[in-house]
Amino acid sequence: MTRRMLRALPALLLSLCLACGSTSEDPPTPGGEHCARFAFTLSDDSTASHVSSCSSTACGNGENPPNSGPHCNTWLSCRGYTTEQPRCAWLHNLEHGHAVFLYNCPEEGGCPDEVAKLEAVRAQATPTSNGIPRALVAPDAQLPKRFAALLWRRTYLMDTVDPEALECLLALQDKDAPEPNLGCLP
Repeated sequence: MTRRMLRALPALLLSLCLACGSTSEDPPTPGGEHCARFAFTLSDDSTASHVSSCSSTACGNGENPPNSGPHCNTWLSCRGYTTEQPRCAWLHNLEHGHAVFLYNCPEEGGCPDEVAKLEAVRAQATPTSNGIPRALVAPDAQLPKRFAALLWRRTYLMDTVDPEALECLLALQDKDAPEPNLGCLP
Protein backbone atom coordinates (compact mmCIF):
# COMPACT_ATOMS: atom_id res chain seq x y z
CA MET A 1 0.00 0.00 0.00
CA THR A 2 1.36 3.42 -0.87
CA ARG A 3 1.65 6.32 1.56
CA ARG A 4 -0.98 8.20 -0.38
CA MET A 5 -3.41 5.31 0.10
CA LEU A 6 -2.59 5.08 3.81
CA ARG A 7 -3.31 8.81 4.25
CA ALA A 8 -6.67 8.42 2.52
CA LEU A 9 -7.70 5.35 4.53
CA PRO A 10 -9.07 7.19 7.63
CA ALA A 11 -11.26 9.46 5.49
CA LEU A 12 -12.53 6.46 3.53
CA LEU A 13 -13.40 4.54 6.71
CA LEU A 14 -15.21 7.55 8.16
CA SER A 15 -17.26 8.04 4.99
CA LEU A 16 -18.19 4.35 4.97
CA CYS A 17 -19.26 4.55 8.60
CA LEU A 18 -21.38 7.66 7.92
CA ALA A 19 -22.93 6.00 4.89
CA CYS A 20 -24.20 3.11 7.02
CA GLY A 21 -25.90 5.62 9.36
CA SER A 22 -23.92 4.91 12.50
CA THR A 23 -20.98 6.50 14.17
CA SER A 24 -19.19 5.63 17.37
CA GLU A 25 -21.10 8.54 18.93
CA ASP A 26 -24.52 6.97 18.29
CA PRO A 27 -25.79 5.56 21.58
CA PRO A 28 -26.80 1.91 21.45
CA THR A 29 -30.47 1.09 21.82
CA PRO A 30 -30.91 -0.24 25.37
CA GLY A 31 -31.79 -3.91 25.14
CA GLY A 32 -30.76 -4.06 21.47
CA GLU A 33 -32.12 -2.76 18.19
CA HIS A 34 -35.26 -4.92 18.44
CA CYS A 35 -36.33 -2.83 21.47
CA ALA A 36 -36.67 0.34 19.39
CA ARG A 37 -40.11 -0.83 18.20
CA PHE A 38 -41.70 -0.58 21.66
CA ALA A 39 -43.24 2.79 22.45
CA PHE A 40 -42.63 3.33 26.15
CA THR A 41 -44.33 6.52 27.32
CA LEU A 42 -41.75 8.91 28.77
CA SER A 43 -43.26 11.52 31.08
CA ASP A 44 -41.86 14.94 31.79
CA ASP A 45 -39.37 15.13 34.61
CA SER A 46 -41.23 15.25 37.88
CA THR A 47 -40.42 16.05 41.46
CA ALA A 48 -39.31 13.23 43.72
CA SER A 49 -40.44 14.87 46.94
CA HIS A 50 -41.93 13.03 49.90
CA VAL A 51 -45.44 13.57 51.23
CA SER A 52 -46.45 13.06 54.86
CA SER A 53 -48.70 10.03 54.36
CA CYS A 54 -48.96 7.09 51.96
CA SER A 55 -52.69 7.82 51.69
CA SER A 56 -52.06 11.37 50.48
CA THR A 57 -53.96 12.46 47.39
CA ALA A 58 -50.92 14.54 46.40
CA CYS A 59 -49.02 11.43 45.27
CA GLY A 60 -47.99 10.97 41.67
CA ASN A 61 -47.66 13.07 38.56
CA GLY A 62 -51.35 13.04 37.59
CA GLU A 63 -51.03 10.19 35.08
CA ASN A 64 -52.80 6.86 35.33
CA PRO A 65 -50.86 5.01 36.51
CA PRO A 66 -48.41 7.56 37.88
CA ASN A 67 -44.77 6.92 37.02
CA SER A 68 -43.14 9.71 39.02
CA GLY A 69 -43.97 12.57 41.32
CA PRO A 70 -44.45 13.12 45.03
CA HIS A 71 -44.64 9.90 47.07
CA CYS A 72 -44.56 8.66 50.65
CA ASN A 73 -41.31 8.06 52.46
CA THR A 74 -41.74 4.27 52.71
CA TRP A 75 -41.38 1.76 49.89
CA LEU A 76 -42.50 -1.81 49.31
CA SER A 77 -40.56 -5.06 49.42
CA CYS A 78 -39.65 -6.38 46.00
CA ARG A 79 -41.93 -9.37 45.53
CA GLY A 80 -45.32 -10.38 44.17
CA TYR A 81 -48.46 -9.10 45.92
CA THR A 82 -52.01 -10.43 45.67
CA THR A 83 -53.62 -7.31 47.13
CA GLU A 84 -53.45 -3.72 45.93
CA GLN A 85 -50.61 -1.67 47.35
CA PRO A 86 -50.64 2.10 47.88
CA ARG A 87 -49.56 3.86 44.70
CA CYS A 88 -47.77 6.36 46.89
CA ALA A 89 -45.52 3.56 48.21
CA TRP A 90 -44.59 1.89 44.91
CA LEU A 91 -43.81 5.31 43.48
CA HIS A 92 -40.98 5.38 46.01
CA ASN A 93 -39.80 2.03 44.58
CA LEU A 94 -39.70 3.65 41.14
CA GLU A 95 -37.58 6.50 42.53
CA HIS A 96 -35.02 3.87 43.61
CA GLY A 97 -34.82 2.39 40.11
CA HIS A 98 -37.12 -0.55 40.82
CA ALA A 99 -39.56 -1.82 38.19
CA VAL A 100 -43.26 -2.08 39.03
CA PHE A 101 -45.55 -4.45 37.13
CA LEU A 102 -49.29 -3.99 37.67
CA TYR A 103 -52.37 -5.92 36.62
CA ASN A 104 -56.14 -5.40 36.63
CA CYS A 105 -57.98 -8.69 36.15
CA PRO A 106 -61.40 -8.18 37.75
CA GLU A 107 -63.09 -11.12 35.99
CA GLU A 108 -63.80 -14.28 37.97
CA GLY A 109 -60.67 -16.35 38.31
CA GLY A 110 -58.40 -13.38 37.53
CA CYS A 111 -55.58 -13.91 35.03
CA PRO A 112 -53.08 -16.28 36.68
CA ASP A 113 -51.27 -17.13 33.42
CA GLU A 114 -50.63 -13.45 32.65
CA VAL A 115 -49.57 -12.69 36.24
CA ALA A 116 -47.14 -15.63 36.01
CA LYS A 117 -45.58 -13.93 32.96
CA LEU A 118 -45.18 -10.72 34.99
CA GLU A 119 -43.56 -12.71 37.80
CA ALA A 120 -41.16 -14.36 35.33
CA VAL A 121 -40.07 -10.95 34.02
CA ARG A 122 -39.83 -9.59 37.59
CA ALA A 123 -37.31 -12.34 38.30
CA GLN A 124 -35.14 -10.94 35.46
CA ALA A 125 -34.92 -7.43 36.96
CA THR A 126 -31.52 -6.17 38.07
CA PRO A 127 -30.83 -7.81 41.43
CA THR A 128 -29.62 -6.17 44.62
CA SER A 129 -26.40 -7.29 46.27
CA ASN A 130 -28.49 -9.84 48.21
CA GLY A 131 -29.82 -11.31 44.95
CA ILE A 132 -33.36 -9.91 45.22
CA PRO A 133 -34.70 -8.72 41.83
CA ARG A 134 -35.44 -5.01 42.07
CA ALA A 135 -39.07 -5.22 40.95
CA LEU A 136 -42.54 -5.92 42.28
CA VAL A 137 -45.84 -7.20 40.90
CA ALA A 138 -49.21 -6.06 42.29
CA PRO A 139 -52.85 -5.67 41.31
CA ASP A 140 -54.21 -2.18 40.62
CA ALA A 141 -57.93 -1.74 39.89
CA GLN A 142 -57.44 1.79 38.54
CA LEU A 143 -55.41 0.81 35.45
CA PRO A 144 -56.76 2.01 32.09
CA LYS A 145 -55.62 -1.30 30.52
CA ARG A 146 -55.20 -4.77 31.99
CA PHE A 147 -51.42 -4.49 32.50
CA ALA A 148 -48.83 -1.80 33.12
CA ALA A 149 -45.05 -1.86 33.43
CA LEU A 150 -43.38 1.12 35.07
CA LEU A 151 -39.98 2.62 35.67
CA TRP A 152 -39.43 6.17 36.92
CA ARG A 153 -40.97 8.41 34.20
CA ARG A 154 -41.66 5.41 31.89
CA THR A 155 -44.90 3.51 31.33
CA TYR A 156 -45.89 0.65 29.07
CA LEU A 157 -49.60 -0.25 28.99
CA MET A 158 -50.83 -3.54 27.51
CA ASP A 159 -53.95 -5.68 27.12
CA THR A 160 -51.83 -8.85 27.27
CA VAL A 161 -48.41 -9.31 28.83
CA ASP A 162 -45.59 -9.02 26.30
CA PRO A 163 -42.44 -10.47 27.94
CA GLU A 164 -40.19 -9.18 25.15
CA ALA A 165 -41.40 -5.60 25.65
CA LEU A 166 -40.94 -5.91 29.40
CA GLU A 167 -37.40 -7.24 29.00
CA CYS A 168 -36.67 -4.21 26.81
CA LEU A 169 -38.14 -1.92 29.46
CA LEU A 170 -35.89 -3.53 32.08
CA ALA A 171 -32.90 -2.57 29.92
CA LEU A 172 -33.78 1.02 30.91
CA GLN A 173 -33.91 0.26 34.65
CA ASP A 174 -32.17 3.02 36.65
CA LYS A 175 -31.83 5.29 33.58
CA ASP A 176 -34.01 8.15 34.86
CA ALA A 177 -34.44 7.24 38.52
CA PRO A 178 -33.46 10.03 40.92
CA GLU A 179 -31.96 7.48 43.35
CA PRO A 180 -30.85 4.63 41.05
CA ASN A 181 -29.40 1.25 41.99
CA LEU A 182 -30.86 1.15 45.49
CA GLY A 183 -31.48 -2.26 47.01
CA CYS A 184 -34.74 -3.87 47.91
CA LEU A 185 -35.92 -6.26 50.61
CA PRO A 186 -37.80 -9.48 49.76
